[in-house]
Amino acid sequence: MTPIHDVDLLLLLAVSMAAKRRPAEALDIVAAIDLIQKNVPNEDKLVDAFQRLGSAGLMQAEGGGVVLSAAAQAMIEALPRKAETAERLFCLRDALSMWTAPADGIPVDLAAADLRAALLAHRASASGPAKNLLMPKPAASEPTARPGQRKSKPLPGQRRR
Repeated sequence: MTPIHDVDLLLLLAVSMAAKRRPAEALDIVAAIDLIQKNVPNEDKLVDAFQRLGSAGLMQAEGGGVVLSAAAQAMIEALPRKAETAERLFCLRDALSMWTAPADGIPVDLAAADLRAALLAHRASASGPAKNLLMPKPAASEPTARPGQRKSKPLPGQRRR
């Protein structure tokens, strides 16, 4: 598949995250892109990427959403699990460079208006009290004391040795 755009890589990772149990909708995909990279591309770039990846046979429309094809799912599963995002994107770019697109790929048509509405809804939810549900929970900064574990104090008149 040539040429490979950065938006294509982001979109493949985002759809793999958002379409775990059901086809990914536009708002889920935008939230996943925001989680991967804080800068979400505009709707025109996303529409072009959906069409490129669909015609390359890596993505398909299903049930009002978008899912990865078996080949794209295999590429995502081959990525290193504990690697940083930049390294995962680099490995995915390498896998896409070796991919040969089938001739019968069907482009995924998502309207720019739908993506624009999803972008606006995501921005509105980010400014409100709700958080992105795809965000990992922060780790506790200080260790919590276990209950029942107290320091023993010496009795009056005794010295510690």
